[in-house]
Amino acid sequence: MRVGHDVADLGLAGAGADRIEWAGRGMPVLAEVGERFAARRPLAGFAVAACLHVTAETANLLRVLRAGGARVALAASNPLSTQDDTAAALVEHEQVAVFARRGVDRSGYYKHLGAVLDAALAGPGECFVLDDGCDLVTTLHTERPADLTRIRAGIEDTTTGVLRLREMSRAGWLRVPMVAVNDTGARRMFDNRYGTGQSCLDAIVRATGVLVAGSTFVVAGFGPCGHGIADRARGLGARVLVTEVDPARALEAVMEGFAVVPMSVAAAVGDVFVTATGSRDVLRAEHYAVMRDGAVLANAGHFDVELDLAGLSAAALTRRQVRGQVEELRLAGDRCVLLLAQGRVVNLAAAEGHPAAVMDMTCAGTALTLAWLAANPAPPPGVHEVPPEIDTELAALKLAALGVDLDVASPAQVAYRNSWAHGS
Repeated sequence: MRVGHDVADLGLAGAGADRIEWAGRGMPVLAEVGERFAARRPLAGFAVAACLHVTAETANLLRVLRAGGARVALAASNPLSTQDDTAAALVEHEQVAVFARRGVDRSGYYKHLGAVLDAALAGPGECFVLDDGCDLVTTLHTERPADLTRIRAGIEDTTTGVLRLREMSRAGWLRVPMVAVNDTGARRMFDNRYGTGQSCLDAIVRATGVLVAGSTFVVAGFGPCGHGIADRARGLGARVLVTEVDPARALEAVMEGFAVVPMSVAAAVGDVFVTATGSRDVLRAEHYAVMRDGAVLANAGHFDVELDLAGLSAAALTRRQVRGQVEELRLAGDRCVLLLAQGRVVNLAAAEGHPAAVMDMTCAGTALTLAWLAANPAPPPGVHEVPPEIDTELAALKLAALGVDLDVASPAQVAYRNSWAHGS
């Protein structure tokens, strides 16, 4: 029996299945976790309500959760990242209730969030929440508080979402335990720095064909994502300027060899601008007013508020679509700026997101954390860290998949590290 759904075209399921299989080839750690789940069924009796990017990589995660016994419902966390063929394949071949269409409007987006909760909570048992940006959790708390009694715990997958959850918790609003998968050491290093770094450059080059070498590349924010973007741009020959509001991160950028300047300075000299701050209005009217003709504007943050889009629209004399994910806005002074992917998260909207080898770690970590939550009493409401042993296990599994061997500490070395009595 086919599960409930709202997808663009079930006829795309065959192509979606091929895409999912291709991504799975680059996800050996998740495949190993999947074998464990199929044998042990750690999620039997549980439902999972997920708001994630609907891509082939996350589809492989949902296949593992289904193998582990869970009933799964999925909505898209960003309308422009949805792969319609992947959505169709999940409905037809994996019995996942999917409510996602590429390009859906804001009303449709929130309708899908409600549909996911309806589908996940229709059956018996407790429910886990998988969120990417905190919209599903926010919807539960503001629109459907009665359903919170059915939520055992949840997982948040993004920096922006974790920030929102922490503010909810400080304000006394958060009524369920949420685990910040995004905040593990391996995730920040592997996913944010290397995954976001590569996929953002991939998206910008795909969308525009710009030559990165010799350009002035401005990165707003030097957290793990911004660090990765700056590294990749420099590696391709760009002169990279970093803007920051955090002194410690600005100092790190300086020590890494990047020039740190205020955005008021960078705006007048940059060729390509990428925001990765988790904040809003990073690029504003006063910055657009001094930008060079042809400046490229891209956002790598989860939500489209990092660029002041209302201010940009107000400044535009004309606007037109010039490429698939490129809009040209003509400004005063016979200048134009090029807005990528409507200001949405560029690596997913204008490209295919992280490489499968990166999502391998992310998805395996999510699956193992869910199994841990299912096997143990739920922690109290609030934001919680992933158990460190899961992070260590993930790193070890990835190294094994890469064919990397490690030294093993000797008993004497273990004793030395664990003792306070040894002196110099």
